[in-house]
Amino acid sequence: MLFNFEMDFADSLRCIPMMVRMKLDLCGVKVSLRQWSRFTREDRAALLARPVENTTQCEMYRAFLVDLIRRRAEEEPVFLPPSPSKAWQEADDIPQSIRLAAASHGVMAPTLHQWNHLSSLQRFALLKLTRPGHENQNFVPALKEFFERNEC
Repeated sequence: MLFNFEMDFADSLRCIPMMVRMKLDLCGVKVSLRQWSRFTREDRAALLARPVENTTQCEMYRAFLVDLIRRRAEEEPVFLPPSPSKAWQEADDIPQSIRLAAASHGVMAPTLHQWNHLSSLQRFALLKLTRPGHENQNFVPALKEFFERNEC
């Protein structure tokens, strides 16, 4: 699944889509844009399509990715602890980073009702788009897309 705000690079998959970013966080592997650029289009599509629904699938995904990094980028992979908090899966409160990002962009933060009706991937995307030190130009387009799609 690709979001509308990702469509400017969807055809070529030249940037790492949110779906893949979430899988990377779940499996604990860091992929640089440089490494991603060395993967073939088929490699990128496979990383987008491969499931990580359970521990076995996550281990298989991780092994596939490690092999790609070594073969295509000729580098050793960087491992991170798999994301322990999974804040995007929690629907009991809106993360402060999202409230602050909305305020800094002059838009309304989602209500708790809206937050609860987003998918885990949508919540993950909003959290990723509020990380400090990154260009977060897609935060407002993502908000608009998610709330129009969910009619919240």
